[in-house]
Amino acid sequence: MPLNLKELSKKPELLSPGHRACAGCGSVVAIRQALMAVDGPVVLAFATGCMEVSTTIYPYTSWRVPYIHNAFENAGATISGVETAYRALKKRGKIKGDIKFIAFGGDGGTYDIGLQSLSGALERGHNFLYICYNNEAYMNTGIQRSSATPFCAATTTSPSGTVIPGKTQFPKDLTAIVAAHNIPYLAQASPHNWRDYIGKVKKALDIEGPKFINVLSSCFRGWRTQPVTSIDIVKTAVETCFWPLYEVENGEWKLNYMPKEKLPVAEWIKVQGRFKHLLKEENKPLLQEFQDWVDKQWDILLQKTGDTVHKVVV
Repeated sequence: MPLNLKELSKKPELLSPGHRACAGCGSVVAIRQALMAVDGPVVLAFATGCMEVSTTIYPYTSWRVPYIHNAFENAGATISGVETAYRALKKRGKIKGDIKFIAFGGDGGTYDIGLQSLSGALERGHNFLYICYNNEAYMNTGIQRSSATPFCAATTTSPSGTVIPGKTQFPKDLTAIVAAHNIPYLAQASPHNWRDYIGKVKKALDIEGPKFINVLSSCFRGWRTQPVTSIDIVKTAVETCFWPLYEVENGEWKLNYMPKEKLPVAEWIKVQGRFKHLLKEENKPLLQEFQDWVDKQWDILLQKTGDTVHKVVV
C-alpha cells in the first residue's frame, strides 16, 4: 500500500520534541522519518554520537520507546544480544508478540569504530535493522574527518590550506561493503525523498534477518551551511549522483531514482563552506578529480542496476 502522508502525520512521535539537537539537524529528520515506518513494539540501540548526546542527557530522555545507549563501537553487538535474548524468551513462552529491533549509529560509529561489530552482527544473521545516519564526519566531538568524509572536505583534522586541500581520500563505500555480506536487504536513502526512505525502512522491518540502510544526514555546522538548507542540500547530493538512491534485495541491485538531468557535483559543493577552497581557480583540477570520481561511481552502479528505475513498493 502506498505511503499516505496524512496518515503518517497522525502517528505518535517516538522521538519527542524538546531534545538538544541543533536547529535544522538533518539527522533528527532522518531518525523521525525512520520511526514513522514502525508499527508495534520496537527496541532501539544507539551508538554514542550526536543523536545520543542530544536526546539522552541524564536524567532526561527524548525517547518514548525502549532505548539502549551503548559505546561508540558496539551498537551491532548490543542489538545482537537484545535480539537473541528476545528469541530465547519467546521460545520459552515468556514473551508473546513480535518486537522489532533497530540500531542507529553515525558514520563515525558505523563506517569506522563500529564496523567490526556491525559486520559480525550481519554475518551471524540477527534479525534487526541498522540505520547509519551519515553526516560525513565526527560532528559530535569537533568535526573530525571520518572514512565517510568526502574528498577535499575541510575538517578540524583535515584542514584545507597550504599543506593539504582538505581530506585527501575519497569516502569509503560502506553500502557496498555491507552488500558483500549477502544480507537480505540494504539500501541508500535521503530524507528529502521521504516516500522512498520511509518505504525502505518499512520494507526492511518486514524482512527476516539483518538489514542495513545508509541515509545521508546534513549537518549545518560541519558542512558549514545554513540550517534552513538541511533538506535541499541532501536533495542536491542525490541530483548530482554523489549520493544515489538504490537498494539491494536478495542480491539484486535496484536503482530507485534516476535524475532527469544529472547535475555537476559543483552544484552540491558550492553551498558548503567546507568546500569553498575547491571553487578557487587553482583548485579546478581537484574539482575535476571529484567529478570524475562521482561519474565513475555512478557508472559502476548503473552497471549493477541497469537503466530501469524501481520504485520502492511496500
